[in-house]
Amino acid sequence: MRVLEYHTKDLAARDRFPFWYETMSQMLVCTRAVSDDPAGFQGSATVFDLGVAALTAMSHTTLRATRSAKLIRQADPEVFQLHLILAGGGEITQAGRDACFQSGSLLLIDSSRPYRGWRGAEEGLAETLIVQFPRAALGLRSDVIGRLSAAPFPVQPGITAVLAGHLRHLADNAGDLTRPDAEALGAMTLDLIAAACAHRYEATTALTPEARRQALLAMIHDFIRQRLGDPDLNAEMIAAAHEISVRYLYKLFQEQDLGVAGWIRRCRLEQCRRDLADPRQRSWPIQTIAARWGFSDLATFSRNFRAAYGMSPREFRLLAASAPPLGAGMN
Repeated sequence: MRVLEYHTKDLAARDRFPFWYETMSQMLVCTRAVSDDPAGFQGSATVFDLGVAALTAMSHTTLRATRSAKLIRQADPEVFQLHLILAGGGEITQAGRDACFQSGSLLLIDSSRPYRGWRGAEEGLAETLIVQFPRAALGLRSDVIGRLSAAPFPVQPGITAVLAGHLRHLADNAGDLTRPDAEALGAMTLDLIAAACAHRYEATTALTPEARRQALLAMIHDFIRQRLGDPDLNAEMIAAAHEISVRYLYKLFQEQDLGVAGWIRRCRLEQCRRDLADPRQRSWPIQTIAARWGFSDLATFSRNFRAAYGMSPREFRLLAASAPPLGAGMN
């Protein structure tokens, strides 16, 4: 999949903020931005193309931004941005609301309405995950949408926690996705955002049946990822935790290439492969890594690993150890 990276660290001081301002206005939404300390400005962003949506992992020093009615008339991509605030905080004014937000909150911004605000951190950099997507993609009624702009809400146990966890996991792993997987996860992300927004305002009836189904599936995926180390994880446990029948659980997974057991196995193998390639874990026995992710039998693990990746766990570890470090030989 397409991944774009931007940072200011190698630029001359006078060029840092102008570069950031121009690049982010092109990649996201055009605003008028200012920095209290342009020469000392720091910023970085990684943009993942998810098809119907784009996910941006962003960090920067304090800045202020305004999107005026004039800018909207000049160019409006008609998108929403959902911001997951990871560090720092700020303020925003849009749609007649003045709101403060901080780390651990979600914030929806509408490109078609003027806004102004600032974002920063008392220490270090402000950090945010931003999902940008077409306004029409949420599948929510206009009266619900009107109540969402510039109305931050906290990440709490339940659907918002699942959404936040999904976005973090996606940002950590999106660079390894194939194009079809990225597009599928992009659609799933939008369904999960719609469910979280609707749940916030007790408007789940505003969701389409497909959006509710995808939101439930995303919650199930997150439940599985959190319990991969449990060798007893199975369909009965998953169905009971989500108050659905095992039969309906299997139906949810029908449209995926793998069934429930296959999806669990693939997630476990992906985690094992990541650990086997980690130089910090080379002294760990392969059996220990396998057991950590729910494989209680080494022979079964080795057989599944070879079937998935075309080599044994030991061969993969040796290959990973002999590969040059990422970026070696590049200036």
